[in-house]
Amino acid sequence: MQTTGWEDEFREYVRARGPALLRQAHQLTGHPLDAEDLLQNALTKTYFAWDRIEDRGALDGYVRRAMVNINISQWRRRRLEEYPSAELPEVVVHHQHHEQGGELHEALEQALRELPERMRAAIVLRYYEDMTEPEIAKTLGISVGTVKSTVSRAMAKLRNALTG
Repeated sequence: MQTTGWEDEFREYVRARGPALLRQAHQLTGHPLDAEDLLQNALTKTYFAWDRIEDRGALDGYVRRAMVNINISQWRRRRLEEYPSAELPEVVVHHQHHEQGGELHEALEQALRELPERMRAAIVLRYYEDMTEPEIAKTLGISVGTVKSTVSRAMAKLRNALTG
């Protein structure tokens, strides 16, 4: 199959940046298979926009923004699959001072997966993507006050999950 120069450039970009972008997609979705689907959809959008992206240094930002936008669209289309309950289930996290960084990282990943989607997205955008509260508000389509309260509640849940 004959490929053009830009297709080779796109293929090399995906080869080089794919693993890091997949980790970011996983942070957004909380599930490995959903992360793969999200990244695939974002890369498809990037492929079709490749010739319009003049600043190749901005490619990661373009793909991340596509992932966030696609993820938000999926939330809005999805019917409510989880129902509120009067009682929260017991979550057991074993604390042995997490002497190994891997244990703490795994506990944090698990706690992030257990957050509701909007809370998880707000935390990922704030602390992984280093977005400001107004940027998060615009991205998620909510007010700055809602961002502040969502991040605050999410941090409280994460602290509680990690400290018991």
